[in-house]
Amino acid sequence: MPRLMVEGDELVVAMSAWERAAAFHGDVRVPVGAIQNVAVESDPWGAIRGIRAPGTGFPRVIAYGVRRRMGDRPDFVAVLRNRPAVRVELGRPSKFARLVVSVDDPQGVVRQLHGAP
Repeated sequence: MPRLMVEGDELVVAMSAWERAAAFHGDVRVPVGAIQNVAVESDPWGAIRGIRAPGTGFPRVIAYGVRRRMGDRPDFVAVLRNRPAVRVELGRPSKFARLVVSVDDPQGVVRQLHGAP
């Protein structure tokens, strides 16, 4: 399962080798200063927007990778079946508009990110 952590002035979505392969993407790094909102996502599957390009997806089972939408920055998702998730809304200069990531302890991640510099 991916991990969300702060390293210096960056928020990192750290993934295992198989997760990076599924996402067609390496670990994601965005500036901590770009974080606008962090929340537990009660419906991760409903929070996924845009079309997968590139990435791996099977509805309600796995969604990993970049999700592109018309007229906005893409999202990055790493969502697994029946797993809780965190949604991170991002402003500029992040290349992503938001992250939706399954994590073991979403409340703990939200607390950690609310305390990030």
